[in-house]
Amino acid sequence: MITPTTAFTKIAELQKPIRCIQGGTSAGKTYSILHYLILYALKRNVLISVVAESMPVLKRGAYKDFQDIIIKMGLYDEKFHNKTDRTYQLNDSTFEFFSADDSTKLRGSRRDILFVNEANNISFEAFQELNIRTKKFTFLDYNPTAPFYAHTDLIGQDNVDFLIVTYKDNEFLDSKIVTEIETWREKALTSEYFANRWKVMGLGQLGIQSGAIITDWTEVDSVPVNAELLGSGLDFGFTNDPTALVSVYRYNGEVIIDEVVYQKGLLNSQLVSLIKSSTAKNAVIYADSAEPKSIAELKYYGLTVLPVIKGKDSIHYGLQLIQEQPLRVTSRSVNLIKELQNYTWLKDKEGNSTSIPIDTYNHIIDALRYFFLMKFSKKSTHFNLRWKR
Repeated sequence: MITPTTAFTKIAELQKPIRCIQGGTSAGKTYSILHYLILYALKRNVLISVVAESMPVLKRGAYKDFQDIIIKMGLYDEKFHNKTDRTYQLNDSTFEFFSADDSTKLRGSRRDILFVNEANNISFEAFQELNIRTKKFTFLDYNPTAPFYAHTDLIGQDNVDFLIVTYKDNEFLDSKIVTEIETWREKALTSEYFANRWKVMGLGQLGIQSGAIITDWTEVDSVPVNAELLGSGLDFGFTNDPTALVSVYRYNGEVIIDEVVYQKGLLNSQLVSLIKSSTAKNAVIYADSAEPKSIAELKYYGLTVLPVIKGKDSIHYGLQLIQEQPLRVTSRSVNLIKELQNYTWLKDKEGNSTSIPIDTYNHIIDALRYFFLMKFSKKSTHFNLRWKR
């Protein structure tokens, strides 16, 4: 058997259709939610979907925790475990585990209960597709590293419960982990990095991702009707990374950015269809020059696509160009906003930012960088840029 933690007790008291569980590291959010759902399912006939950003994340997180719990509770029986489909039959109930990058699952059959694990890594569109097909209630859990749709669209609504749990709500946490977490509190007195880390991971409170590379941006509702389309940037992806396309506009001297495509597994023919159904069909598209075959295919379908000319240190130079313009980002650009919030400089052992960008949360930012490299270089006349040396 498993002795419930304080986190479990608090979670079990929630009653509203949507239940947002915010918390710091080692609070036992995921484990407690799964423990609660297992006990709930034992006495009912329900279908419970557990969803994470990707299958690797799911397998090392919620899927692993679920198996650990039912083994400790003496409930595991291999004949009820379909390892291929990642389902488990528990009495009259079924648990299914799948990733949010499987679009067929997002728009598939309905369920009774939904658990979105690490919800800040899943788009609002994906969450809405899942939640609208959920009959009873939905759990979301996340670390509050930066604001996302839980804060902007869910918390505060009449049908939403909001709970913060911390490591102190997990009584069975190893003392070494507790000691490590609490060292952040001391370091927070003299370090901005550890002040934010203690706030987010220690206290479970909303923080700001320190060391963000692109900071001068604000959100706008949409692209104004009379905005001038300057062009688009394209970063190719497929299995592990999304294909990302962004369009750039000018309106009253301001740069407006609009996300057009952000999707894994796209064939070039599918990408063409998405582009031709958007305003980007009329734009010059600057694409990653490392994909000449893909560029040739897009041209074959009638699109104007040019390879990006990359010079020495083009990553830093492109980021510099972006940094020098205040950006207005449309509210529908959820993946771009997520990347802007999470694309950061690598930190040294003291928690200070270096000049090395971390190569993650940068797919659509790479697409934007390609556009800026080609349009806002030193020869550009679109804007009066000041160049850093």
